[in-house]
Amino acid sequence: MTTPATPPSPQAPQAPYQQPHQPPAQQNWQGGGPVGQYASPIPVRRPGLGDAIASEWTKIRSVRSTMWTLGVMIVLLLGIGLLSAFAVSASDADLGETPVLSLGFFGVLLGSICVITLGVLTIASEYGTGMIRTTLTACPSRARVLIAKSIVFFLLSFTITTVTTGIVGLLQTAMLDGGTPSGSDWLRATVGVGLYIATLGLLSLALGALIRHSAGAITIMIAVVLLPLVLAMFMFSETLADLQQALFEYSIPSQLSAFYGESMTSSGPTGWDPLWIILGVTAVAMAGAFASLDRRDV
Repeated sequence: MTTPATPPSPQAPQAPYQQPHQPPAQQNWQGGGPVGQYASPIPVRRPGLGDAIASEWTKIRSVRSTMWTLGVMIVLLLGIGLLSAFAVSASDADLGETPVLSLGFFGVLLGSICVITLGVLTIASEYGTGMIRTTLTACPSRARVLIAKSIVFFLLSFTITTVTTGIVGLLQTAMLDGGTPSGSDWLRATVGVGLYIATLGLLSLALGALIRHSAGAITIMIAVVLLPLVLAMFMFSETLADLQQALFEYSIPSQLSAFYGESMTSSGPTGWDPLWIILGVTAVAMAGAFASLDRRDV
């Protein structure tokens, strides 16, 4: 006789699966931000011109070319200025009405080439290395970049030139027995020369922004400084007399000598006139540099 099968016991109904309780998503700790959006712990503010100036100052003082060019410039100004004073002192030459401070002219003329070189390299070297793309990515305002570069370069070159020419002038007046320079003579030979050389460097910076090639811009600027005077020296024809006179009067060496009270011609710019001329030319070049940087691709 068989045992009847035991019927299966009914299973208790199971509760539907529920996900474990999770705490509500935390709000952005800075308050009010949507869930998942990153909030920087550093206060965020819009960059301005001061930030661009700080960046350009960091770049220009950390590049070796800055130290080399300015170092060579200081050596030229001091070396040639003191050698000129030693030569005059050893020869017992009578300066007469020649200003003592004018002996610093030749050192400043050669030192200006260093400022020209640095002005071009301040912007053209970034085009050569491709660093200009990084600069404009960090600061999309191209006008702000050019303004910051101009301010940093101008203040640096003006300070170095003014201080160095002042030291050279003090040493020359102590070594020689010429006439005592007046206050206006000192102002033109130091501050005036510093402003002129720094503005000439700004012109070089503008040309570097236009050409975007270091060697080409430096070559053109050196030609602008020296070529008019060299051409005038070899113009012997009477028909070119007016052109020769104009080249002598408005060449950069002649205008630079006007700050020392010594001009290469009996006419032409005198006093502070050369500074206004170079400022006008540089303003036009800088306007072209702004337009070029704003419209051309990098």
